[in-house]
Amino acid sequence: MKKILPKMQLKTNNLKSTIKSTITTVVLMVLAVNLSSAQEIIEDVVDNSKKQMDTTQTTGRKKVDGVAAVVGDFVVLDSDIDKEYIQLQARGVSIASISRCQLFGKLLEDKLYSHHAIQDSITVNELEVRSNIEQQINAFLEQKGGSMQELLEFYNKDSEQSLREEMFEINKNAKLASEMQRKIIVDIEITPEEVREYYNSIPKDSLPVFGTELKVAQIVVIPEVSDEAKQVVIDKLKGFKADVIENGASFTTKAVFYSDDVASKKKGGMYTLNRKRPQMVKEFRDVAFSLQIGEISEPFETDFGFHIILLEKIRGQEYDVRHILLRPEITNASVAAAKEEIESVRERIVSGDLTFADAAREFSDEEETKYEGGQLINPYTQDSSMELTKMDPELYGKIQDLKDNEVSLVLQDQDRINPIKFILLTVTDRLDEHEADFARDYLKIKELALQEKQYKEIQKWQEDKIYDTYVKVNADYKDCNFSSNWLKTEKQ
Repeated sequence: MKKILPKMQLKTNNLKSTIKSTITTVVLMVLAVNLSSAQEIIEDVVDNSKKQMDTTQTTGRKKVDGVAAVVGDFVVLDSDIDKEYIQLQARGVSIASISRCQLFGKLLEDKLYSHHAIQDSITVNELEVRSNIEQQINAFLEQKGGSMQELLEFYNKDSEQSLREEMFEINKNAKLASEMQRKIIVDIEITPEEVREYYNSIPKDSLPVFGTELKVAQIVVIPEVSDEAKQVVIDKLKGFKADVIENGASFTTKAVFYSDDVASKKKGGMYTLNRKRPQMVKEFRDVAFSLQIGEISEPFETDFGFHIILLEKIRGQEYDVRHILLRPEITNASVAAAKEEIESVRERIVSGDLTFADAAREFSDEEETKYEGGQLINPYTQDSSMELTKMDPELYGKIQDLKDNEVSLVLQDQDRINPIKFILLTVTDRLDEHEADFARDYLKIKELALQEKQYKEIQKWQEDKIYDTYVKVNADYKDCNFSSNWLKTEKQ
């Protein structure tokens, strides 16, 4: 069985997806020197004040950190490459097949992107960066079950502040690099003729093989929330608001103790919204942007439940808000009624009284799928076919034993909006593993062709910018076989 990856993935995604790290400890230094637009190799001159090699192999002394390269306004240290290895090992990634030159080349590319992002006046939201850092630290502590002190020891930091400062620089520059890459390819489009040319350029014995694909449909029934249950949480939120306004109670404290929004309650219900960048659902944004500083909204409803919002601060386009979310209680009677309904629907489908598609249109509570007969959409390709090997493992576990057009038993599930819901699933079509066919697999081939075109544009950009940017590479790395021309002194 032959399988190939598109060149875009082979040359950029394979290594980069491996060495992207949640918390990467790389020291970034900004040079305040006016550097000329040139490129050279740092001569192999010993500087005993910065870099020494032990004269014996038995003393245990280590080489003092030195400069591996300079790219524009950024420095890559020898230790940066070492830290990349540590990060990979910490994540359980095998480093046996990843060379030092590969990691070094990846760092050079990142610095090139970051440098030109600054030159092109690309900016990042620093509040968003700091929010990401908070999530990274919390995720690490949760995953490892450790303490902040253990985290500091792992990253060899003497204080939480120094760790956060380093993480801020890392995350900020990673975001700059990402935005620069996006800017390079954002306007690239591909025509049907280019797709055909790409497909025809692939040797017949090297056509990609696409794995088994399924089309899956579902019917979702969600227990109803009674008007009485809704009124209970509305009254409770009104009470919170009155207590803050009339008695000086703390909105933040109430959010910590009572909010059903797990993501924000530890921060006292805090979110930062930006008028130019949609965050949260529309109903939430509309209320938040209508408030005056210090004002608390009336209770309002979204798909997540009922909220009140306090507007704390406005900084240009950014709004600092706190909110309290309460979800109405779902009664046992409502749960039982929903289950009874979906079991009745299943009986009618199995008996042939109703097709699955018609039942979805009539009974499903999931607006996104019901009007398409319950057909699920692949989030990556936006069509209904889902490759088995790339399918959500949870979904695959539910349908793996189903025959075509067989209806599953009633399944109980939940999501971030609904704490309980009932589901029926069926496989509406199955396409076995097959060699790429232009007509049948056009969307997938189009995506591969687009990636190829984007890759070529990025390669061209890199080639041009390397020669337009001040680059110095230490002679220790002159034998590296880079995919980009980091060691060339003049354009060919």
